[in-house]
Amino acid sequence: MERGLPGVDWSSGNLGQGLAAGVGYALAARARGNGAHTFVLMGDGGQTKGQSAEARRIAHKEGLGNLTALVDYNGIQISGATDDVMPADLEALWKADGWRVLFCDGHDFRDLYRALREAWHDDKPTVVFCRTVMGKGVSFMEGKADYHGKAPSGELYAQAMRDLGGDPDRLAEAKKRREADLLPQFPARAAVSPEMDLGEPKTYDPATKTDCRSAFGEALADVGRRNYGVPGRTPLLVFDCDLAESVKTGTFAKACPDWFIQAGIQEHAVATAAGAASVGGVGALWADFGVFGLSEVYNQQRLNDINETNLKIVLTHVGLDVGEDGMTHQCIDYVGLLRNTFGWKLVVPADPNQTDRALRYALGSWGNVALAMGRSKLPVITREDGTPFFAGDYRFVYGAVDVIREGGDVTIACLGAMLWRGLEAREILAARGISARVVSVSCPLALGDGDLREMASPGALVTYEDHHEGTGLGAVVMSRMAHLGLSCRVAPRGVRRYGSSAPAEKVYAALGLTPEDVVEEVERLLGRR
Repeated sequence: MERGLPGVDWSSGNLGQGLAAGVGYALAARARGNGAHTFVLMGDGGQTKGQSAEARRIAHKEGLGNLTALVDYNGIQISGATDDVMPADLEALWKADGWRVLFCDGHDFRDLYRALREAWHDDKPTVVFCRTVMGKGVSFMEGKADYHGKAPSGELYAQAMRDLGGDPDRLAEAKKRREADLLPQFPARAAVSPEMDLGEPKTYDPATKTDCRSAFGEALADVGRRNYGVPGRTPLLVFDCDLAESVKTGTFAKACPDWFIQAGIQEHAVATAAGAASVGGVGALWADFGVFGLSEVYNQQRLNDINETNLKIVLTHVGLDVGEDGMTHQCIDYVGLLRNTFGWKLVVPADPNQTDRALRYALGSWGNVALAMGRSKLPVITREDGTPFFAGDYRFVYGAVDVIREGGDVTIACLGAMLWRGLEAREILAARGISARVVSVSCPLALGDGDLREMASPGALVTYEDHHEGTGLGAVVMSRMAHLGLSCRVAPRGVRRYGSSAPAEKVYAALGLTPEDVVEEVERLLGRR
């Protein structure tokens, strides 16, 4: 069942994700103070998955007495008996993670009610193991793994219906109804933007050199202070996985302690819980390194896309800019990963000023939005008169391409923080008699046809990015230009292999991503080299 069906609020998808979604809903209910109780129905075969263990620990740590799990405890999964497939002491596992454990007869509604009543009135998260027999009441199905994932047909179906006291002939009627409306259409869910005071953007002057992470953290804390404890305002839950100092959510945590969820190193459960919370009546944001917040949990973020959640993720330390952390931490595939989805928006800000404005935009709009930023301090991007470009009358508009400098010989299209290097390349080119147009692409998944035509207008284009060259801005631009039938020589300049562990500038130099490398690319493109 999918979330598009009226009455179904979450498509759990893969086994083991349901409890994490329940944690998200329970956290949202607690933040709203509405007294709601969340119930999660689970099978026993998926109990050994790591994401379920992560979710159990988060629920215990947060004291979610408003959360109850019910396990269909029949001892059978697709491949046979659960004890044969992967034996586990489930009662001990749940108790070890701090949950209260109850048992009941899953076929006796009175006993089930007794257990649920006990769970409801407990201040600890509770799991109820419901002892059942798979296929109970159907003579040929009881306790047989063969029917775990398939339905009986023909005479077996008729026999099953008779065993249960039903009428087999009603299947034909149901089939006719189904075939008449194979893909039923349901009303789209209303997008309700949160009630938040987003404040006014902060402007960093050209004398200031800071990182986008810090600008994000300052903007987040500012929004938090403006809304924390104010009646009628939507709570904003911020999730962290033991990286608050690095991803700059610490100031928010101090200002809004009840809205800060420290979940430890448990990214898979957090990705799902944060997504579920975002459609549970609160705002939800998760900040983490790019490799953890997207690459590692791509499947969970895909599920958030399917569920049309309202999650904001802030991916820090992306690209080769992660520096000394090395190739294991180089998130150089985030554009490609989010391009594989249908609903995620992606913003890659160019400097601290654009970061501040992009964060406030994301918090005030409905839908899944990812902000991606590096580790290093950056210069403030300025206009030709020396004033900050992303300030004053500037307003962040999703999908807009910003023309930073004009030029007629070539366009240098820069993704995010590579912009200042693109401007340095322009200065070198100018000294050599080449006029370069420099544009900032902060939303690579939403390039407009008009912007692409303008980028191609000089007849030569270099894309410049700290990202996998085959799946990032260059790939997007060339694909779209081919679709539009635009004639333009394009030279992508991006990451072509994993980098070493070293200061970011040395890694860029080793992989051919310095302004001087861009200059050489332009000269080759124009036949000057």
